Amino acid sequence: MKKFDQEIVKIDKIVYGGQGLGTLPDGRKIFVWGALPDETVRVEITKLKKSYGEGLVIEILEPSSLRIESYDECYLSTSPWQTMTFDAEQNFKKQLIIDAFMQEKIKIVAPEVKTDGKQYFYRNKTEYSLWWDNNTNKISLAFRRRGSHQKIPIKQSSIERPEIFAEARRIVDELNSRDEEARKYQLLLVRCNQKGEVSSALFENYKPHPIMKNLSDDILGQKYSYSPNGFFQINLPVYEMALSEIAKFINSDKVVDMYSGVGTIGLSVARDRDLTLVETNKNAYEEMLKNIPPNTENITPIRAKSEEALEYITNDITLIVDPPRAGLDDKVVGKILESLPQRIIYLSCNPATQACDTAKLLAKYKIIHNQGFNFFPRTPHIENLIVLDPK
Repeated sequence: MKKFDQEIVKIDKIVYGGQGLGTLPDGRKIFVWGALPDETVRVEITKLKKSYGEGLVIEILEPSSLRIESYDECYLSTSPWQTMTFDAEQNFKKQLIIDAFMQEKIKIVAPEVKTDGKQYFYRNKTEYSLWWDNNTNKISLAFRRRGSHQKIPIKQSSIERPEIFAEARRIVDELNSRDEEARKYQLLLVRCNQKGEVSSALFENYKPHPIMKNLSDDILGQKYSYSPNGFFQINLPVYEMALSEIAKFINSDKVVDMYSGVGTIGLSVARDRDLTLVETNKNAYEEMLKNIPPNTENITPIRAKSEEALEYITNDITLIVDPPRAGLDDKVVGKILESLPQRIIYLSCNPATQACDTAKLLAKYKIIHNQGFNFFPRTPHIENLIVLDPK
């Protein structure tokens, strides 16, 4: 079987990562984007290894009862779960959280995933590729084709806020008015705040990254400044729901926010406590300093190397962690098990690595609460909150 061959496949289930899982005629499993459970589909194979394959749906032969029409033509590139009902998405995300923990032999009872119900036009940041049309000699906005480096031109995209897409279209029109070429640019980044104020920049190949205009947003009544090309949550209404949940479990006068970024978690839920904000990234730390109220003696910002940060994990604190997708560093896990903080509040954008970390922490801790949040509607991405207390 050669790359880009086609096969008819029966889909058994949705797996972690968001694809449908089926079996090829030769017995190998195949992970299929755009397919739903119980469907029979024609698949274009994009990758084939000794034990599995990957592919994209090109024809639905027997559709699922959960299938609906996609909102966008390019949905596979941006939000591949547009073709299922929103209720189905919510149920799949709940089950995927359960499955991630079961992989680590941890049985949890997951409540319904929390959402504000907004399925589209929620993202406050989007990166676009630029595509050159040889017929018109014009630039178009584009996304990468799922499973390849090929670009797909787009005329509509509905996962980001309308202000973002309008700004991207404006910039492309301006480039075309100057007869620019797409190959000059690496990407177009556009971000906006909740008020609809926009910051944008073109990233040129082989040139330093441009400096973008800072934005600010209110989160739970507090104002935060941030760099558009730095890390900041992309769905603030649902993020506020998660922060409100975290605030319920602060059980100590001393709180350490270990991956504080620009400070939005710690400052939103524990600014009235003895709060330590620990960050290793220089740019995020500088943004965090701007977000700390002036003349505040109970809040201590710390910029530390990874090894130095460990000393702030002590027995008398509530520890908040919101690590990157890779999860907690082994040294952090080791320090937690050595120091035994009074409570661990662990927010994660990757339940699989969160479950792996939790399995290690269960040597001395127990789960007292878990809750999923749909930060990324119409995609398979999930945010999950776990709260742990010492046994």
